[in-house]
Amino acid sequence: MFEHKKINTLNDFFIELHKRPEEGIYFYRLNGYSNEIKTFIQNYYESARKAGVVIEGKIPNPDEKNLAYYNEIMGMDFQMNPAFIETALKKWLPRMNSFQRKNVAYSIYDTLDSLRKSGKNENMLKNAYIKFMCWLYYKFERIVNLLGTEKVPKILYEGEISQYELLLIVVLAKAGCDVVLLQYHGDNRYLKLDSTSQLSEEWKAPDLTNFPADFSLKQLRTQMQEAFERERLYGRASSYKNCTNAWIEGKALEDIQKDVSTRGADNSFFYNCYCLINGVEDKLTYVNQLFLFYQSIAESKRNLVAIDEKIPLPQPEEISSVRRKNYMNLEQMLLDLSFNLKVPENVELQRLLIKAFMDVMFSESKKSGVNLNRLLNQAVYLLCWTKRYQSILFKNWKMPEIACFFYMTAQVTENEALFLRMLARLPVDVLILNPQRTGKGELEDPLLYEENYSETLNIKKIPRENVDVQMGTVAYQAERELDTILYQDTGIYRNQQYQNASVINLKTTYEEIGILWKEELKYRPNFSTTQDIVNLPVIFAKVCGIKNGDETAYWTSIKELITEDTFVVKHFPFLQATDENPMKPYATEFWKNERLHKNKIKNHPSYPYAMLREEMQDYILDKLEQLIKSRVISGTFENGTEYTIVSTVLNLPKEVVRLLQAFDFTKENPKAVLIHTGEKMISLEDTILTAFLNLAGFDVAFFVPTGYQSIEKYFNRKLFDEYQIGEYKYDLQIPDFNHFLGNTWVRKWRDKLLGKGV
Repeated sequence: MFEHKKINTLNDFFIELHKRPEEGIYFYRLNGYSNEIKTFIQNYYESARKAGVVIEGKIPNPDEKNLAYYNEIMGMDFQMNPAFIETALKKWLPRMNSFQRKNVAYSIYDTLDSLRKSGKNENMLKNAYIKFMCWLYYKFERIVNLLGTEKVPKILYEGEISQYELLLIVVLAKAGCDVVLLQYHGDNRYLKLDSTSQLSEEWKAPDLTNFPADFSLKQLRTQMQEAFERERLYGRASSYKNCTNAWIEGKALEDIQKDVSTRGADNSFFYNCYCLINGVEDKLTYVNQLFLFYQSIAESKRNLVAIDEKIPLPQPEEISSVRRKNYMNLEQMLLDLSFNLKVPENVELQRLLIKAFMDVMFSESKKSGVNLNRLLNQAVYLLCWTKRYQSILFKNWKMPEIACFFYMTAQVTENEALFLRMLARLPVDVLILNPQRTGKGELEDPLLYEENYSETLNIKKIPRENVDVQMGTVAYQAERELDTILYQDTGIYRNQQYQNASVINLKTTYEEIGILWKEELKYRPNFSTTQDIVNLPVIFAKVCGIKNGDETAYWTSIKELITEDTFVVKHFPFLQATDENPMKPYATEFWKNERLHKNKIKNHPSYPYAMLREEMQDYILDKLEQLIKSRVISGTFENGTEYTIVSTVLNLPKEVVRLLQAFDFTKENPKAVLIHTGEKMISLEDTILTAFLNLAGFDVAFFVPTGYQSIEKYFNRKLFDEYQIGEYKYDLQIPDFNHFLGNTWVRKWRDKLLGKGV
């Protein structure tokens, strides 16, 4: 029989029998956890699965069927001697050879004899013998013919072992079998059975901790299966791995300029940098420093991509070029999508791309609330951007070359963050610049190194040429800091401080229209600023009828609303489908795939707003897209009305365009007064114009003395407040407001007589 011996390392378990320092078996208890222990359990589990037995929980006691079959084959005779046991084993477990049989027989006899000496009677010994025989047949028959062979069979037992289980496993160990007991809750229960550790050894190491609460062979098996599946998905591994940031000294602009040959000596690694610089170290020198840095990289002939503000979204043709199908699970999806990353001329690069793609997507899939459809959309974005930039970043790539990807932005979106994480796992130096220090958005990555500075600078583009470099004087920077103090959450606003706005339609009484009409927006109820957006409280009203039938007072009240910043329409239809419109033939090109192609509009030779300030152009196009997507105009996405909206808003009256150019979102907003006294219905184009003016921040007042339906015809829902102020009147002639005095003249002389004015 074999004796249990001590090991020097856990790997001794995998040494063949006759190559062991002392020929014998190993029987150890694992009561603590470490990464080494986890790796050992994985390897030992695989060995036991292939040539051994894995026990998770208790060994089931023989049931009635087991006992009945044993009685049928063996009978219920029992004799307390090795010869009887050996003869019985020959019949019961015929695959064992004589050497194995003799070892098992004598081992069983020794175990039973120890029970007899401890006070067990003949009947108890018989029951123990039959239990052992049944366990050997039903649980261990697959290894009895391997006992004592050169490749020692393994038993892996998980849990708190019982007395008789321990006795039988000792029988097998003595017959030539290695044993490992996994005891997640320590040694106390075991030591009650073997107080002096005569039967097995406890493995001790200095770095052991308690087993994780959720650790189990089942969990380990799941992880191993996942690892196997991922290995199948990843394909053959690349010869190279990333060493990201481990070599840097902490100044990204300097580290990135280091020659790649000086970054590290291990040729199996590529040494790249992944850094976010928040804020600026010195306002006066930052732009020039960045310019010199960019010039240095450009002159070094390294492959370089530099992007400002936001990474352009994938175009429809890029999305359609990504080959994809319908998928049942994540693994199937990623395996299929990875075929989009073919680089036949450089197999090593292809392997790196696939691994980076897989790593990022598997990591993303672990987040809560993530579903397969969302992951598919994110994967398509990654593939589109990778295919777009890889021809630049990896042109003629070979080790140890490192490309550069620079991105200046105030906010990293979720999909951008995924793309940056993927790039950071490739031979690319990834640098994110956020001089405005607005936070890192969705950018969370354990590989990311951050440089943080308290100073901020309002610069949005990486300076690439000398003309891009504008150095601020000390006085200029001081003025900017004073701006921050004066115009940040103080209620005081700099001219054109904000570039974007959102509209809130006020619900008012009719009398309040005249009061609020000439008030600056910042003094109105519900005015607010949120980050870079102004919330504009505006008036959108339809006034029906004439109060008390007094026409003079009616026209006077309208005249009082008309200022220099008022767009007035007196005749309808004002705009018609037959009007000349140079943008109309191109509307179908500008709106495609439920998206407004703003760059295509701006670059069109007939684009009418190129003379406006850039932020107002963007504002107009944003509101145009918002108007379409709101579906507030009847027929949108049903009969092509979206194209009519595009052509109408891209051909606004000159007066409206000028009012928009001068519009400061924190001051008085432009106005629109529309008077409809006749019976002709207003056109679809008039309704589009009116809805756009409201969305853009105009106060809009529609006067309809007849009370007839007007702008309602082409609205899907009511946007305006309607006021019924008096009796309806028809066929009224609209006066010339430039020469109309009305009640204004009467009040003027009344006030003079009462001493209220001069």
